[in-house]
Amino acid sequence: MKELLKKLIPKPLILEFHKAESVLANYRYGFPSRKLIVIGVTGTNGKSTTCNLIAKVLEYNGAKVGLMTTVNFKIADQEWINDTHMTMQGRFKLQKMLRQMVKVGCKYAVVETSSEGIMQCRNWGINYDVAVISNLTPEHIEAHGSFENYKKAKGELFACISKFPHKKINGQEILKALVVNLDDQHWQYYFNFPADKKYCYAIDFVSKLPEAEVLKAGDISLSINGTFFRIGTTDFKTNLIGKFNIYNCLAAICVVKHFGLNMEQCKQALSKVTGVPGRMELIDEDQNFTVLVDYAHDAASFEGLFNTLKMFEKNRIIHVFGSAGGVRDHVKRPVLGKLSGQNADITILTDEDSYDEPTEKILNEIAAGAIEAGKVENENLFKIPDRREAIKFASQMAQEGDLVLITGKGTEQSIKSNGQEMPWDDRKVTREVLKEFLS
Repeated sequence: MKELLKKLIPKPLILEFHKAESVLANYRYGFPSRKLIVIGVTGTNGKSTTCNLIAKVLEYNGAKVGLMTTVNFKIADQEWINDTHMTMQGRFKLQKMLRQMVKVGCKYAVVETSSEGIMQCRNWGINYDVAVISNLTPEHIEAHGSFENYKKAKGELFACISKFPHKKINGQEILKALVVNLDDQHWQYYFNFPADKKYCYAIDFVSKLPEAEVLKAGDISLSINGTFFRIGTTDFKTNLIGKFNIYNCLAAICVVKHFGLNMEQCKQALSKVTGVPGRMELIDEDQNFTVLVDYAHDAASFEGLFNTLKMFEKNRIIHVFGSAGGVRDHVKRPVLGKLSGQNADITILTDEDSYDEPTEKILNEIAAGAIEAGKVENENLFKIPDRREAIKFASQMAQEGDLVLITGKGTEQSIKSNGQEMPWDDRKVTREVLKEFLS
């Protein structure tokens, strides 16, 4: 019914309805963002990890923080998994949570801000103080109509920071800032939005940028035991692995520097971070092979993940994944299949929120890419629609020293298929399967 109404009602009318809801939600909860320092993080990949890193560094240095991401929610000392299948919450829930943060004395709110949320005016009325962009690669193109629309939707977050007046929190005026990844090819678009302060971060960028403070990571060392890098004269070590996590760390450092933290404080805080749920999360039930659960679900995140996995000591990679159905990005399916076919020894295709779209259709579209990469069905390419059975099949197939990689859902708490929504957690199901297999 919801999808039918969307088709029947003109888009401008739907937009006005969304905006009206946001206006009502702000008035209902008293415009709580005016009483918090609000940090918005957008981008294609790395948003949840960056948000968590910002929150953890601020907390480590004594601040009370609220957090809303695809992965988790946090209001001061209370933290729980996001079970809503939504990165950015509905207007009333979002404003209610911001209000709760104010009520318990949070100074900061870190809000993962999605392009779809912006498109649906969920950000209306939120007085952002800092806007962060992690990166931009093709994603959600069907929902936005074009990559340019997708890019501009994320730009709305940056436009927000100059639309609202400066706040005073505890008698201190809060300056507006933007944080941009210079190694992303679209950095200039976001950098050109007005702000009091501009911060940039990079690994490869070499040009000078006098109008901004630039943090550049060098002397990089990547290993399975952690990631090492240097900014200026400060050496950093994080337990998070992979080059992409250096970018996440750099973005977080830029944000907290804006609020007065120094490099040593950042260094100490980041060294304490052990991981983010559902992001490169190891599942250990004493099996003699490695199992990793990760949220990777697009081409850029697949490439970053497989590059990182080269550091793991392993025999074969057995990759379990699917692709979302409905109005999601159909064109990426064979691309993901090809990337898995090129990088994994065995590819197992399975359901991943097919919604009302036939799962077999989705799996066939992914399989086309894997076959192009040289995979042969029923030899090193398998289609197992039931996700639990696919994980079980991978576990039974795994030999000592192999790596079973399960991607696409991370910490999501349900799976939506055949018009139904069922409880689900890749990590929990994998533990159950391993226990059954090992008993």
